[in-house]
Order: sequence, then C-alpha cells, then structure tokens
Amino acid sequence: MNIVCLDLEGVLVPEIWIAFSEASGIPELKRTTRDEPDYDKLMRWRIGILKEHGLGLKEIQDTIAKIDPLPGAKEFLDELRSLTQVIIISDTFTQFATPLMEKLGWPTIFCNSLEVAESGEITGFKMRIENSKLTTVKALQSIGYETIASGDSYNDLAMIQASKAGFLFRSTDKIKADYPNLPAFEEYGDLLNAIKEQL
Repeated sequence: MNIVCLDLEGVLVPEIWIAFSEASGIPELKRTTRDEPDYDKLMRWRIGILKEHGLGLKEIQDTIAKIDPLPGAKEFLDELRSLTQVIIISDTFTQFATPLMEKLGWPTIFCNSLEVAESGEITGFKMRIENSKLTTVKALQSIGYETIASGDSYNDLAMIQASKAGFLFRSTDKIKADYPNLPAFEEYGDLLNAIKEQL
C-alpha cells in the first residue's frame, strides 16, 4: 500500500508569506523555510513583525483569497489522486490552508493551527505534533503504508529521506547541491512519472 505525502507551499501553491510580504510591503516577511530551517524560530519572528506593523489574520486571509494554485498543480493532484492516496503535510495553518484546499478540490491536508485573539491579532501557533512531516510519515509507515514524499524546503528533507522514494520539487540550488542524491524535478509531468514508477 502506497501513500504519497506532498508539501503544500512552493509545490502546489505559491508561498503564502512571500505573497503577503509583497501585498503588505514588508520585505522581511519573504523569509521562508527555504531560508530558515528552524520553523519555530521563523514563526515567532514572523509574529513579532506582524505585531510591530499592527497586522493580523484578516490581512493575511485577504491576500490568500487572491492566491491561486500554481499552474498545473490541480491537474497534477487530480491525476495523482486517481492513482493512489495522497496527503498534503504542511507546516502552514488551517486558517491559511482552507481557501487553498477548496481551489485544489479538497485534498486531505495535515497542518497546524494559529492562536488568534478576538481582535484578529495572531498571538501564537499550535503545532499538530513535533517534527510533523517526519512523524506523520513514520506513523503512516507504522500502519502499513509505504510512503513516497516530495517537497521543496529544509523542513521536507526528513520526510523525503525517510520514505521509500523521495523527490525534491522546484527546490533551491543550495538544497539541490547539498542533497545531490535526491532526484530533483521542476515540472509536474516529470514528478508524476517518477511517482508512478514507485507505485
């Protein structure tokens, strides 16, 4: 039994924080898990910047409402889901992901949740589980699934390396250079073919 585990941002949809950085005119918010391997540190830093600028959940959700999946992402996902089970494992938050899941045809996503004050200020975040991507892959393996994983960032590497097969997709030159043993693809068709070979 195979199950495919995919990252969300950078793989199926644009990076939410980069889009919000551009919409808000705050260049510091462009920093993502491609740049900062420590997610906890990254999120605390982002929340501090939002507080400093008086921005909250509504402003980010307004930006997300204008984000569409990457060209070809829904078709790729639809075809993949016709062949095997697929779970999106993301470090994003339900408050960000839900509108994007609607545009992708409601695939299954495992992600985290934000702590939001009545005022709309983002006060914190609750991770579903520690090392969520690796932990989830290992849990799926423990119930009889063989995992095939793909992602683009530092926080995807553990689940990619722990899987029966793993692929980088539209990753950075640095990550590709640091992990030359991981097959790296730029096009959905190539990624789909690589996954099909493992099914």
